[in-house]
Amino acid sequence: MAEATPTTLGDLAYEVRSKNAGPFWVTMELFLRDADGYRIAADETFLNEGTVARLYGIDEADVQMFRIPSLNVVKISFPRPVSQASLRDRDVHSGQHHVPLAVLPLPAT
Repeated sequence: MAEATPTTLGDLAYEVRSKNAGPFWVTMELFLRDADGYRIAADETFLNEGTVARLYGIDEADVQMFRIPSLNVVKISFPRPVSQASLRDRDVHSGQHHVPLAVLPLPAT
């Protein structure tokens, strides 16, 4: 059976995860399956600070991106919308923040 054509960023990855990076920051990591997937995910015309800002409703200037080609990894960090474990915090461990990133449709080829 042939493998399905990837349609989302998550389809290119072994894992897409998010976690808190202290009480004030969220970090997300894309562990891409191979160099081809990394090439797509690391393409600054597709996945960039503006894309992340739109997905998460945050200021583009607050987004930090780290592309690590030797590991086929893209790491993204941004300030949490509310501090960890505060009254309005709905995800203490930031474990669900990765979902919009994982379901991001790939650019048309």
